[in-house]
Amino acid sequence: MVEDIVGCKWSLTVLALIAQGVARPGAMQRAVEGLTAKVLNERLRKLARYGLIEREAFPEVPPRVEYRLTELGRRFNRILDEIAALEAERP
Repeated sequence: MVEDIVGCKWSLTVLALIAQGVARPGAMQRAVEGLTAKVLNERLRKLARYGLIEREAFPEVPPRVEYRLTELGRRFNRILDEIAALEAERP
């Protein structure tokens, strides 16, 4: 799982967006240049399959979907933050 997530720039980008509070796919796509709907949906499905995010669909017209980090996703993000801090300390 870790290799699959860390090895994919889009997965890390999507995780970062959700951690920042960007919950809706349309907002995610607008926030990142070059992120297509197809790639975004693939990454959202993958992250949900690994249990890092959860999807909530609202019974509205038009349909609305939001994503949020699970507890595992929050823990995983903290690990990624620690790795980034180590990288920043490197000479």
